[in-house]
Amino acid sequence: MGSGMSAYFTPIPFSLWTEAPQTFADRLGQSFRETGFAVVEDHPLSSDLIEQAMTATRSFFDLPEATKRTYFDADGGGQRGYTPFAMENAKDAEAADLKEFWHTGRFMPPEAPFRDVMTPTPSVKEVPGFDDATRAFFDALDEFGACLLRSVAIHLELDQSWFTHRINWGNSILRLLHYPPQATPPPAGTVRAGAHEDINVITLLLGAEEAGLEVLHRSGDWLPVNPPPGALVINCGDMLQRLTGGILPSTTHRVVNPAPERARFPRYSTPFFLHFNPDVVIETLPGCLAEGGQSAPPITAMEYLLERLREIGLK
Repeated sequence: MGSGMSAYFTPIPFSLWTEAPQTFADRLGQSFRETGFAVVEDHPLSSDLIEQAMTATRSFFDLPEATKRTYFDADGGGQRGYTPFAMENAKDAEAADLKEFWHTGRFMPPEAPFRDVMTPTPSVKEVPGFDDATRAFFDALDEFGACLLRSVAIHLELDQSWFTHRINWGNSILRLLHYPPQATPPPAGTVRAGAHEDINVITLLLGAEEAGLEVLHRSGDWLPVNPPPGALVINCGDMLQRLTGGILPSTTHRVVNPAPERARFPRYSTPFFLHFNPDVVIETLPGCLAEGGQSAPPITAMEYLLERLREIGLK
């Protein structure tokens, strides 16, 4: 790995957004264009809020297997609640991933639209404070994601609020992930998370400081993403790629198994998958077509999500 590789994920300070919004938008956009990923530091999420969510997360995964399984909704494809160890596999992959996870969805008040397609998140009675901590974390990531999409809109020369009313009831998901310690070498051919792309608009990831996240560059090289502590890793999902005709690519990424000396430590991470509202029609933007983007037929966010969930075996 030459030193040029590390230049790909130079952290962008979020303070730039208030000082020079266009500069922030350009740096974020350029990083996305090159790798589909960007690293943002000095983000506005409070460390207390994150710590409370992480404490709740660890407490949940420490519960007995039988208790956790009571929160598993097989019929719902694991869209909310718990998914047990080694159930999910990356598209076309043989081996299941070495992880268990929890999904918190958007809180839906009685008058909310799309209640028919967005399941409520189960309440966890065994972990005091779990519901409040994870909902607060969801809301903070949702708000920050909306802010980042304002800068993406600027970069794409759209109205700054272009995404705002297209994501305010999005079927977004906070995933609390636990990759258990590997006391013995894992089975051949398995990784903590197989090579995949994300389905959604953008993903916000905390917890990538523990090494392992790698991104497939178009040169064919796997680039390690090693953000400084407390930085957020953001990547484009398939919906943004489709919207932009590939100008902002959804890049293949994976989580490789740890070096032997780190294998006895668990890895927790908390990706937030930001989605469009279910009825949003994803149609290639004219400006991106003019730039040479690939056209794709219009499809609603809901149809697209279901199509992809079937491919990865969750529906």
